Amino acid sequence: MTRAVLSLGSNMGDRLAFLRLAVDGFRDVLEKASPVYETAAWGVTDQPDFLNAVLVVSSPEIDEWGWLRRGQALEQAAGRVREQRWGPRTLDVDVVTVAGVTSDHPDLLLPHPGTPDRATVLIPWLAMDPDAELPGHGRVADVLATLSEEDRSAVHERKDLLLTQ
Repeated sequence: MTRAVLSLGSNMGDRLAFLRLAVDGFRDVLEKASPVYETAAWGVTDQPDFLNAVLVVSSPEIDEWGWLRRGQALEQAAGRVREQRWGPRTLDVDVVTVAGVTSDHPDLLLPHPGTPDRATVLIPWLAMDPDAELPGHGRVADVLATLSEEDRSAVHERKDLLLTQ
């Protein structure tokens, strides 16, 4: 069985509907879904705010490449166009970790190398799994504590938005 942590983001169109599309696309393997958070864009900052969430999924049939392909298929279903790195997107699905797997393949770096610097991933992940561990970095709570207060306070829970209905 492989268990994976996936991060979701959307800042174009009906952002919540795109996150829900991803949840529905993983529903058969979904263990947990975080609350929804809103954050300013990271990397390229002159774009709309993102809605973000994290999922924990597991399946005995899906390996790390299967999680990547499934996420990319959902991005395509959402009409994602890759024109600019860190640019606006209808749906972004990142494979953050896959239990027991590390990868330095350029198409699938595991754990995802940006995770330790992204409160947009760490805060939702920690909200649904207070004991979470980021392989090679330790407890997610400890990794999050290394980020600036500015980074942490820029991630706002949207209690009015639910991933599942």
